[in-house]
Amino acid sequence: MLKNILNVVCFLFAATMFGHQISGTVKDSETGLPLEGVAVYNKTSGFSTTTTLSGYYKVAGVSEGDVIYFYNLGYKTEEITITKDQLDKTVNISMNENPVSIDQVVLVSKINTLSSFVNVDVKNTPVKSSQEILRKVPGLIIGQHAGGGKAEQLFLRGFDIDHGTDVALSVDGLPVNMPSHAHGQGYADLHFVIPETINNIDFGKGPYYADKGNFNTAGYVELKTKKRIDENLISIESGQFNTLRGVSLFKLLDTENSSAYFASEGVLTDGFFDASQNFNRFNVLTRYNYNNYIDQELTVSLSHFQSKWDASGQIPTRAVESGLIGRFGALDDTEGGETSRSNLLINHVKKLDDNQRLKSNAYISKYDFLLYSNFTFFLESLNGDRPNGFNDQIRQSESRTIIGADTDYQYSFDIEEHDVQFKLNAGLGFRYDDVNDVELARSQNRRETLDRLSFGDVDELNGFAYAKATIKKNKWTFNPGVRLDYFKFGYDNFLTPTFENRTEDEVLVSPKLNIIHSTSKNLQLFAKAGFGFHSNDTRVFFDPNSPVTKALPSAFGFDLGTIYKPIDKLVINAALWSLNSEQEFVYVGDGGVVEPSGESQRYGIDFGARYQFNKWLYGNFDINYTVARSVDEPDGSDFIPLAPDLTSTGGLSVKNLGKFSGNINYRLIDDRPANEDNSIIAEGYFVTDLNLNYNFYKNWNFGLIIENLFDTEWNETQFATETFLGNNFQGFSETEAVEDITFTPGTPFSARLKISVNF
Repeated sequence: MLKNILNVVCFLFAATMFGHQISGTVKDSETGLPLEGVAVYNKTSGFSTTTTLSGYYKVAGVSEGDVIYFYNLGYKTEEITITKDQLDKTVNISMNENPVSIDQVVLVSKINTLSSFVNVDVKNTPVKSSQEILRKVPGLIIGQHAGGGKAEQLFLRGFDIDHGTDVALSVDGLPVNMPSHAHGQGYADLHFVIPETINNIDFGKGPYYADKGNFNTAGYVELKTKKRIDENLISIESGQFNTLRGVSLFKLLDTENSSAYFASEGVLTDGFFDASQNFNRFNVLTRYNYNNYIDQELTVSLSHFQSKWDASGQIPTRAVESGLIGRFGALDDTEGGETSRSNLLINHVKKLDDNQRLKSNAYISKYDFLLYSNFTFFLESLNGDRPNGFNDQIRQSESRTIIGADTDYQYSFDIEEHDVQFKLNAGLGFRYDDVNDVELARSQNRRETLDRLSFGDVDELNGFAYAKATIKKNKWTFNPGVRLDYFKFGYDNFLTPTFENRTEDEVLVSPKLNIIHSTSKNLQLFAKAGFGFHSNDTRVFFDPNSPVTKALPSAFGFDLGTIYKPIDKLVINAALWSLNSEQEFVYVGDGGVVEPSGESQRYGIDFGARYQFNKWLYGNFDINYTVARSVDEPDGSDFIPLAPDLTSTGGLSVKNLGKFSGNINYRLIDDRPANEDNSIIAEGYFVTDLNLNYNFYKNWNFGLIIENLFDTEWNETQFATETFLGNNFQGFSETEAVEDITFTPGTPFSARLKISVNF
């Protein structure tokens, strides 16, 4: 009897807990093609999901009267109220295209929801270069100190990241950062991306993402480019300083399931420096995409990039203040370089069934790099390290082949009686860098090699595996994960008298945890914690005189924050965060290199707002404050050189105002310490850019691009460097070395006209 009663009670309990479900596909109303990545949100329960490759979705725990929203950027939001007849049935949705607006983004329980809002910025404000899109990431500042030839210097969350030591960059799954690079660890040159092919951007701050590995400490950024194009494009730009830029995008194939296009870019300019920059860059991309919109998608991309330039380098403040040279002058105008990169990238997605998906990437890159720099001018002659009268020019070069592949398996299932959704991801992959003839040499006039400081081959293998789970229960999302990285470092030093191929193996485990509470469709709270890492340069790690103690120094961080939409047209985000790193990288001016130092600690606050004033006016604002200190140094000598404390970006965008569109944007970086005791200051700046466009005669567009609208005098990159200008250099005399700010001047007022046509 008692057993029967218990059975009845359990049955009734299960019946009350059991939830119904709906499922179906979401399609474009005009083309009839399935839409992938549509956010599906149950307002009543707080449950959310996204559509798959075939446009398929399933929402568990549904009851009669529940309100379900379907959100997708560039589409009008759809809303349905569940009727009794729809429970446990198929409900198909059609979505209509609509101008991009912030109200098309819902606060679903995605780990990086802020990326969706920032993509409204991307769609409203076209970028002028592939590197410039990094400025769309709130708090990420870039600076160029070779006139567009080298990879930009990056700043994020109180890090002077140099060219990529602490932010992981990728394009469609192709890694950009290069470990053990001739010019610096993590060197990340994005110039091989044609700006007009960029579709959206995915980013995350902090080391909280199991599928992101090396260099993901301050954060990661992944650019996603267009799989297909809707129209052909020809665009020509011409402007000051003999600047000319041409872009073309052409369809090669366009059927329901298959498409292909060709894109090219060419840039020529003399630059704004007194000595001509003689800059040129050429890009080509061919892409094929197959999508059956049922269970399979394949994308094959082949691209090539090459660039060549002269540079005026970083100049000492005292040389300008004394009148020896002007702000745009040079003490050694023989600096410069050339670089190229060719990529073959294959992306494949296979839907095994409604619950399983396999996503794979494979790539091979061939890369060459040659750079001439002079950071200290005649300091080595003063110290007796060079022949008298020879300046301190150095040459850095390498030839690299990168081979890699990775696969991510995803399995989703529901425990319907408890309205719980599980999504499990497991991934594995490898990356191998074969770097030949990595060289640092003293040189003269780009022609004469005086002596080699380092020369050899680097072999670096990174094998990795990760697992993560996404567990959703009503308004809660839990995302635990763990990553395992194996590295094999190898260095063949050509400068030793006997063969010396040294190797080292390292393993690192990095746990992660993200927790999200979607209080409503207008409010999300999140907490994130996890370990990440950046690898050290293989050559430095094997140097017995190096302060490097770890091949894979780790970092631990946590975030507490919120994203809030008080009204459909306004979104506000805020976060408190902290990040501790086992080992820091610090720029050393007299060697023109970045060296590791000790443990560091950073903490700060991020705040941002985005507002859709009306259909044609959109505004965005971000401000970030950071405190960055070295842990092992005494107070007053614990500043981290060039670590920014206050940064801000923002702007206004006009779109579809009759035939006009455009935007005005600013970027701000405050004064910051240039050395450890804050006795030398790197001056901050506030710079404004303007972009105006007028559409005429069907698909023709006329544009005006202005950089530094108010002709602000600013220094784009700055370093505290000990330099010596010589005892008789162009009539200027010094008897000893001086440490002061060396800088690359920022762009003065610069205007270009653009004309383009779509067809």
